[in-house]
Amino acid sequence: MSSVGTQIPVARPLLDEQEIEAVRRVVLSGWITQGPEVAAFESEFAAFVGASHACAVSNCTTALHLALKVVGVGPGDEVITVSHSFIATANAVRYCGAVPVFVDIEPDGFNIDPSLIEAAITAKTKAILCVHQIGMPCDLAQIVAIGRDHSIPVVEDAACASGSEILWDGRWEKIGKPHADIACFSFHPRKLLTTGDGGMLTTEVAEFDAKFRLWRQHGMGVSDVVRHGSQRVIFESYPELGYNYRMTDLQAAIGRVQLARLPGLVSQRRRLAERYTEALSHIEGVAAPVDKSWTRSNWQSYCITLPDWLDQASIMQALLDRGISTRRGVMNAHREAAYAEPGSHRVVGSLARSIAAQEKSIILPLFAQMTESDLAFVMESLKQACSRSSTSASRLVSAS
Repeated sequence: MSSVGTQIPVARPLLDEQEIEAVRRVVLSGWITQGPEVAAFESEFAAFVGASHACAVSNCTTALHLALKVVGVGPGDEVITVSHSFIATANAVRYCGAVPVFVDIEPDGFNIDPSLIEAAITAKTKAILCVHQIGMPCDLAQIVAIGRDHSIPVVEDAACASGSEILWDGRWEKIGKPHADIACFSFHPRKLLTTGDGGMLTTEVAEFDAKFRLWRQHGMGVSDVVRHGSQRVIFESYPELGYNYRMTDLQAAIGRVQLARLPGLVSQRRRLAERYTEALSHIEGVAAPVDKSWTRSNWQSYCITLPDWLDQASIMQALLDRGISTRRGVMNAHREAAYAEPGSHRVVGSLARSIAAQEKSIILPLFAQMTESDLAFVMESLKQACSRSSTSASRLVSAS
C-alpha cells in the first residue's frame, strides 16, 4: 500500500509555512493586487531565466493571447502549431480571430516536428507557436531558423517548462531566455512553480514588454505603482483597448518563494525520473520518455508510451484500483467538439502520431514529495497491470 494513504496523486504542489508567511506579509502590507510584489517577482524570474524582460499576468492562456497579439496575429491570419497540446494553445490563436494550423508531432517525442512546418506556411501565416510539451524542450534551433528564414515570429508555449534547459550555442540555457521572440509560462498547481494560477511572458524586445504591461491592465496608460507613488496628482488614461489580465501581489509573493525552491524541485524530479526510467527497462514494450542530447527536462510530467497490445484505459484503471492516479496522454484539440465547426482549424498532413500519443501514453505520478517506496509501489503495480493486460490480450487473440 502507498505511504501516502489510499491515493498517490499525479501531481502535488510543494507549499509550506514559507508561502504562508509570504502571503501574511502581503496581507498586512495593505497592497494585495498588482504592485511591488509582482514587480519583484518579475525581476527575479527574468534573472532566473536570463531574459531582459518578464511580465506577470493572470495565467498562461492570457500570456499566449498577448504574445500572439503583439506579434501581429489578427482576424483571418494563421498560426502554425500542434493539436497535441492542452486546448489553451489552440484557443489562444482563436482569441485573436486567427486559425490554428495543426501539424504532427515528432516520431520520437511529444513536440512539434520541425520538418513539417514549412509545408504549412502560407501567405496568411503570421506566427509559429511551438510547445515545450510536458516540460521537454522542443527543437527550438530548427524552429527559430525556419521562422527567421520566412520572417515569421516564433512564440514558445513554455507553460510546463519552468526550469527546463536547452543546449544553445554550446551553453546550457534556461527555457525562457527567450530563444524565440516570446516565451509564455504557466504557474498552475500542476506546474513545478505555482502561484495557484498565474503566468509570465519573457522577451528581449522592450516594445513587446511595454505592450504587455499596457494591455494586462485595461490599457491604462500609467501603472498603479507609479500613480500611487507620485507626489503629484496623476489622472490615468486609456489609449487603447486592454484586458484584465493582472496578477495579484498575493500570488507573486508565493511565486517568489516557489522560484527560490525551483532548482531543488527540478533536481529532485530529475532523480525520480531516472529511477522511473531504470525500472521501466524491466517492463516489456513500455517506452520511457527520453531527454535528447541537447535538452534537460524539468520532468513536469513523466509520460510513458504503451505497446499496441496494452490497453490504455485498462492499465489506468488497474492502477487506480490500487490507489494510483494517472492521466492519459496529452489531448488533441482537433478531436474536441469545440473544434468540430468548419473553419475552426486547418490540418496539414497526417496527425497520426499526435493521435497515437494521446491514445497510447500514460502520465505517471511525479512530485517532489514522492518517496522511494511510493515510486516502487507505482512501478510494481504498473508491472502487474501490464502483465495481466498482456495475458488477457493473448487470450483474446487465441480465441479469435
